[in-house]
Amino acid sequence: MKRALITGITGQDGSYLAELLLSKDYVVHGLIRRSSTFNTSRIEHLYTDPHDPDRRLFLHYGDLTDSARLVSLLMEIVPDEIYNLGAQSHVRVSFDEPEHTGAVTGLGSVRLLEAVRQSKIECRYYQASSSEMFGSTPPPQDESAPFHPRSPYAAAKLYAHSMTQMYREAYGLHAVSGILFNHESPRRGETFVTRKITRAVARIKMGLEKRVYLGNLDAVRDWGYAPEFVEGIWRMLQMDDPRDLVLATGVGTTVKEFAHAAFAHAGLDWQEHVEFDDRYLRAAEVNALIGNASAARSAFGWDPTITANRLAGIMVEADLEALQSTGKPWIDRPITAGWS
Repeated sequence: MKRALITGITGQDGSYLAELLLSKDYVVHGLIRRSSTFNTSRIEHLYTDPHDPDRRLFLHYGDLTDSARLVSLLMEIVPDEIYNLGAQSHVRVSFDEPEHTGAVTGLGSVRLLEAVRQSKIECRYYQASSSEMFGSTPPPQDESAPFHPRSPYAAAKLYAHSMTQMYREAYGLHAVSGILFNHESPRRGETFVTRKITRAVARIKMGLEKRVYLGNLDAVRDWGYAPEFVEGIWRMLQMDDPRDLVLATGVGTTVKEFAHAAFAHAGLDWQEHVEFDDRYLRAAEVNALIGNASAARSAFGWDPTITANRLAGIMVEADLEALQSTGKPWIDRPITAGWS
């Protein structure tokens, strides 16, 4: 069986990727940060009793800021594939924590790449790059579009992206970067704008809240469905010719349009419930990100089918079901965070 190491396994993409790899008979190892509270809710359904001799999911405490731990883990696991999805991934928060974002999102990738080089393990390496690196570059953006980051998060991602290229060219590592445009799901973090909206729709529909506060309603994003993007990540790393590729739907949608679709799915009028709050604006806005994934389509036939309108419905249904069937405390927390 192939062995894979996933950093960020407890996140949206990490949990879907773990599912995918387990379905393909991989042995999956995940890096998790030590916390005084449980932070593995997205992968609890994948849990296997540690006493089961046939289990194929293993979790290891560690952090992208700890170089020695990364080296020792690689020597212990000897992975065939590494997927670096770990990061401080919230764009708005990166303006408040630029140093932390750089240390984890940027330098964390270099620590992992260097651990691969030092351990001399023969493996394939995937770096999670971001469409935010394009920043103010006009859409549509593809692999040849210039980068112009407009946030500490985007700058850190660009550093990691460039270093991945350098390690590929200087040391011969089989390393690729996936430049992924926004991809969402019911597992998306609650502080990201799509999930913030769909949670608000569920709460308003159930009479628990009356409104939601948002920032830039005119920002355009290319929103796709996370499980389809994770499939693209895996396919990208299976290519014998390592190269960096864009994954995107090619369809641009404003925050306002996403909110309209989400509220309409629940039979509500978004204009009666959405209010603007400038606290959720970024210091430097990114107006439009719309990707061109024709290279990935040609390389391995990747062709996403779910775009923003259908995605909004999927997420609203999931949040309504969670609220109606469980009434768990987490869904009753006030919706106050900004968007990424």
